[in-house]
Amino acid sequence: MITFVPPPHLLDSPRGRHWPPSPTAGPPSAPPPTGVDVAIVGAGPAGLAVASALWHLGVRDVALLDRDGRPCGRFFDRVDTLRQRVLRSPYEHHPGVEGYRDCELLDFARLHWSLLTPVERREIRMAQSGHRSVVPVDVFEAYCRHVATLHHVEERTWKADVGEVRPADDGVTVLGDGFALHAPYVVLCLGEERREAPADWWDGAGTPPGVSHWDRPVPSDARRVVVVGAGLSAAHLVANALGEGKEVHWVVRAAEERYQCADVNASFFRAEGRARFDGTDWQDRLALMGGHRRASVMFEFRPLLERAEAEGRLTVHRGRAVTAVAPGRAGSRAVVLEDGERVVGDHVVLALGTSVSNGEGLLPAEVVGARDGWPDLDERTLAYRNSPRVFAVGAAACMVLGPAARNIDGHRVATARVAGAIAARLEGTFEARPVGDLADREIARV
Repeated sequence: MITFVPPPHLLDSPRGRHWPPSPTAGPPSAPPPTGVDVAIVGAGPAGLAVASALWHLGVRDVALLDRDGRPCGRFFDRVDTLRQRVLRSPYEHHPGVEGYRDCELLDFARLHWSLLTPVERREIRMAQSGHRSVVPVDVFEAYCRHVATLHHVEERTWKADVGEVRPADDGVTVLGDGFALHAPYVVLCLGEERREAPADWWDGAGTPPGVSHWDRPVPSDARRVVVVGAGLSAAHLVANALGEGKEVHWVVRAAEERYQCADVNASFFRAEGRARFDGTDWQDRLALMGGHRRASVMFEFRPLLERAEAEGRLTVHRGRAVTAVAPGRAGSRAVVLEDGERVVGDHVVLALGTSVSNGEGLLPAEVVGARDGWPDLDERTLAYRNSPRVFAVGAAACMVLGPAARNIDGHRVATARVAGAIAARLEGTFEARPVGDLADREIARV
């Protein structure tokens, strides 16, 4: 079989273009309200999708509580720290609402054709023809602002550190820094946090000097950088360091790098792929997650990385476990491999992936009902079985919807179930307007 490897031009998509401004009331300055119909914890792409879907279903009394206070703000901060210019997701994956005639991501890009580069325009044509295409970060950010404006999300988003979510029979109380908010229903859109290094990689608490994680800037004065990890974040870190003329050592603990178009197999984005999880037992689901939730790199990186390795600017250490990150000479750091080899650099960057935020730390442990790290969710509504007024959208729903739940398109599938369930339960307190496929399908489900 011949694998098509596209050229890496997309990785240079421009960032920071001037997009036509969207009229908006702006974020609120007052503290969060004391009561709303629905509270959404987290305003990333998943929170944006939930708020937008609820708006279409007539649920407008919504508060989004987010540590950053901007819709998708933390998402793009992380992307920009990595200097990532394109998303792995194609144009059909976006946080818009299924079943409604909103402007979708592909429509939005076409409307702004004059702002796109020739390479980006070619991707639009590829998407229109049904072929794989990827989305520039700049286009996606402008589109998210458009969605937030269209559904009045920004004016319902408060900067708030949520410390506790306390369910009760008559509703849920969300507690945080100087506020207490009560709502009949709460949706947790917590996303994923960086995976920390194993406790035995170094002594003492906290990350030692000379070591950082993928979501932190790499010191500019480091001339020899060691990157540990095999995923897309690691690839960006390696490419950035090479572009700055640094010597790079890449520690890939698997036997080889894994290149593929999407972070999970495309079949899981379709109904028949999600059906692979329906009716299967827990161990089979774990096996599917283990096989399809592994680190991988976009094909576009392959020519760049292979050329750098052939020229000696990049050294790749494959197929050996890391046992420690130890001090080296003159302030350097050494990554110690299982055979005793020490990979030494001025700075070590850990790109070890992410861990699912399942609600632990916010909800009581008995509500989360964690099993192998996954929360216990109702498969029809994505509500926590032990607290049906609290719902989860995002990676926490992977053991119900499959690995695509952690992707932007998976957020839409989860949102349809959650928004439909909430709208149906609130039906007696507001004028519901179930219009379109999403409402008809999802309200009927519950």
